[in-house]
Amino acid sequence: MDEPKHIIIDARIRRSSTGRYTDRLVEHLQDLDDYHHYTILVQPGDPWKMRAKNFTTLPCPYPQFSLNPLHQLGFARQLYRLKPSLVHFTMTQQPLFYFGNIVTTTHDTTMYYFVRRGTTPLVLYKLKMGLYRFLVWWSHRKSKHIIVPTKTVAKEFGELQPFTAKKTVVTYEASEPALATHGVRPPGVRDDFILYVGTAFPHKNLPRLIEALEILNKKYPELTLVITGKREEKHLVELEEWAKNRPFYKNITLTGFVSDAELKWLYEHCKAYVFASLSEGFGLPPLEAMAHGAPVASSRASVMPEVYGDAAHYFDARSPKDIAAKTEDILRDKKLRKDLVKKGREQLKKYSWRKMAEETLLVYKEDLHETTDA
Repeated sequence: MDEPKHIIIDARIRRSSTGRYTDRLVEHLQDLDDYHHYTILVQPGDPWKMRAKNFTTLPCPYPQFSLNPLHQLGFARQLYRLKPSLVHFTMTQQPLFYFGNIVTTTHDTTMYYFVRRGTTPLVLYKLKMGLYRFLVWWSHRKSKHIIVPTKTVAKEFGELQPFTAKKTVVTYEASEPALATHGVRPPGVRDDFILYVGTAFPHKNLPRLIEALEILNKKYPELTLVITGKREEKHLVELEEWAKNRPFYKNITLTGFVSDAELKWLYEHCKAYVFASLSEGFGLPPLEAMAHGAPVASSRASVMPEVYGDAAHYFDARSPKDIAAKTEDILRDKKLRKDLVKKGREQLKKYSWRKMAEETLLVYKEDLHETTDA
């Protein structure tokens, strides 16, 4: 048998909103691989402890997103000194001047199409977007394999960067099981409501969801839209300011951050979970809603039909009228609700974090074998 190899996993992103993938990957790899030695790079101060003897954490003092030459060179130097056999970057951002054996996970193409310029001067905005696209291209060029969460994202990058087609691997992600805690109603939430959980980034398409609520309120005046998320989050603040000018603002409930007990109650009691997103890499929140027995109405854009199959009732996310119509179908049709809940539970069985980790380990082994043969 070959000598154990040294694998580095860049897990600095794990405590962010998109970090669950990295967290679950490392958790399951500790059960799957007791042979190779793993170094898990974490942000300074991250208390994450490894339970497997061949896994250790190491603080990485460099920001997740930085073009500062000192950060770029410092991070590359840290990696070279560790002498890894393979480095898995679980986000696209990585040192420009590291040229080792690389696997890169790229979660979606959202930044190519849904970045709001805001008050940034046009020239600076174009420069920033040009740099971003170069960094993604360069990261993919250097990588032996690119891991993406869906076939849809693989196809999108195949069109944007044709050279990626032969080295892209799809590893589906998964939902968490239903929260085990006892549900608690959040303050201010009324009985009849549809639900959205997550951020208010532009691609989440919340203004059109709110416009759909306006249409629904003509027939269902007591129906509210509950939106969870940190009230101080920039995009949510902007959304709230915009919504305040709508005549039906009283039917929008912004809960702010909710506890697990409150989130469980919201999933279990909503009339529908409505997901109007225009772009996703995998789209976890509707699967979490399905895990709690909520019927899901979803955009048919991007990855959604691939991930949710026939377990969601689909609408045109660019049409508030269609969002309202498909949501109303769920509100008035008990059989449809029941069928969606049943199909949701079946759809969840197709996904497994352990399987994702197993498939990722196969990628590592293939690349390590190529390195050994070189």
